[in-house]
Amino acid sequence: MSHTVCNELPEVGIQPVPTGDSYRRWGKRCLDIFIVVLILPIALPLILVSWALAKTDGGSGFYSQTRIGRDSRGFKCWKIRTMVPDADVVLSQLVGSDKAAANEWRMAQKLSDDPRITPLGRMLRKSSIDELPQLWNVLIGDMSLIGPRPFTPLQKHIYDRSSADPAYYKLRPGITGLWQVECRNEGDFSDRFNFDEQYCSTVTLGTDISIALKTLKVVVQATGQ
Repeated sequence: MSHTVCNELPEVGIQPVPTGDSYRRWGKRCLDIFIVVLILPIALPLILVSWALAKTDGGSGFYSQTRIGRDSRGFKCWKIRTMVPDADVVLSQLVGSDKAAANEWRMAQKLSDDPRITPLGRMLRKSSIDELPQLWNVLIGDMSLIGPRPFTPLQKHIYDRSSADPAYYKLRPGITGLWQVECRNEGDFSDRFNFDEQYCSTVTLGTDISIALKTLKVVVQATGQ
């Protein structure tokens, strides 16, 4: 399967800022907490309804997975479960028996037609509702609303090949970010490095507002997988 290469970075119109910038140091974190508290009355009912519906197949409603965060520390990243129970076993069997699926997973770390995703899960992913439990990760400081998308420990070696000092580890990973709004479901996993480098060098309120608006656009377009 061919993939669109997402290594041509968009012009964000923001000049690089010094590491000691006040927004980077404390403004971004304050804004995260303020926005999470502000949207919880809307997000919480959606989370609870989605959780209850996800439990109807006998599995758990929530799903957590260890992800790599700032300073290379691991944390539990939360989502509404969108896959069948024992999805990791299903994936292992699939890539072991299907060479095309194995190659796609190796390159993109996702499958364009993933048989593990439930009908409800497909709806939740298209609307990005499955990501809402990560508001908890933001509230406790594991994540930010906007930043590099977190990856798993098994994916760490792919990312670390890009640089001796990846920008990713200097930031809290985000629920959304530059790579997610520009590439979404296209490109290889390794393409993320260039986007994370650019975001790290241009962390400003203006950059985050721009990414937030683009996120709203892709959510409305329901392009999630």
